[in-house]
Amino acid sequence: MSTSTRTEDTTPAAADAAPELRALAVELLDAWAFRQASGEQWTAGTAPCDPGVPALAALLADTGEPAEAAAAGHPVAVWARGIGRGQGHPGLYDGGLAGTLAGLRLGARLHPQLHRVADRLRDHLLSVAQTRPWRRTGVRFPDQDLIVGPSGTLLSLCVGARPDGSHLAPYVAHLTSLCDGAELPRLRADGYAGHPYLSWVQGRVNTGMGHGVAGLVTALTAAARRTGPDAGTRRALRTATRWLARQSFDDARGIRSWDGAGLDEPPPDGARARQAWCYGNPGVTWALWDAADALDDAAAATWAARAFTGLAERYDENFHLFGEHPADLLACCHGAAGVLAVADAFHHHARLPAATALRARLARHLLDRLPEVRSLGKERMGLLGGATGPLCALLTVAVPEADRRWQPCFGLR
Repeated sequence: MSTSTRTEDTTPAAADAAPELRALAVELLDAWAFRQASGEQWTAGTAPCDPGVPALAALLADTGEPAEAAAAGHPVAVWARGIGRGQGHPGLYDGGLAGTLAGLRLGARLHPQLHRVADRLRDHLLSVAQTRPWRRTGVRFPDQDLIVGPSGTLLSLCVGARPDGSHLAPYVAHLTSLCDGAELPRLRADGYAGHPYLSWVQGRVNTGMGHGVAGLVTALTAAARRTGPDAGTRRALRTATRWLARQSFDDARGIRSWDGAGLDEPPPDGARARQAWCYGNPGVTWALWDAADALDDAAAATWAARAFTGLAERYDENFHLFGEHPADLLACCHGAAGVLAVADAFHHHARLPAATALRARLARHLLDRLPEVRSLGKERMGLLGGATGPLCALLTVAVPEADRRWQPCFGLR
């Protein structure tokens, strides 16, 4: 059922802007490398070992002129010399080892010897996984999510590599074990009572791509595509995706929506402004569509495609993009770049006309704001919340034949 044949690029604005995008990528990568080589501490918005710099450098090597590709090698070397300064947790973001692994695989596009370092780090992550360090009830984010948990670590094993089943098995086994009931009782969060920001998730199941069921689904789907979905993975994916579909509702703007946690009671009235990669329709509908596609479930894929089409046709940049920091408006987690990356994935794999149209709109939206992207890059070069995310998304749209190896970092392909 997969429809991954490349489709015609219908975003001439992005294609025309490719030289400008590459020049900005070189500028920001060079400036970042100079700051680091000069002894400057990692900026507040970019955790050590974040995969953003090697992701952008690898994409520049795929899309740039020879001189631009050569220039991308130095920032990767500077980045690689800094690995080991993160927090040491096994996650994909926030200074985690899985982020280091993804960055090493991406950086190996320019420095192939980094694969040897990546192999050793992969083996370490597998050794940790063999101890099954995660909770299976009363879970917290490190026990299941894409940002700091095993869903992200599983995705990192799929970045720039062809993992065999033994590499993925301990992560798949844990994530499938969390999906053993129709209402996903094992995924009800604990440990957040009284938390100043996260008390809302206490005792509830998170729906989102970054911290919830959607991210878990993309990780299991990525594993299924690489090793074939066994019976346990199929069962877990069907349970989790059916639960996600049941949590949806139409908001006041007629958009199929998801709140941050499952519906323990009827959803409040009103429109949902948060429609982003991390929470809401874009990330969740992609997770549902991709899982259905991997399982050859045409009915479920059609449902997810219709849900994303409804968002794409009603997406309002003035309403759905909000926040006080440029990262909230531009970057991949909350901002335009994440929605662009999801629209591009639907365009590329599902051939959705509405996704193609939204892809063009959001590419133009970000191209009009490249000065703000430049300013963001002087502060943050992280993949999730910095300038490397928007530039990766734009270059992928501008040069559709470019390698998409960075996209598993977001549960995309």
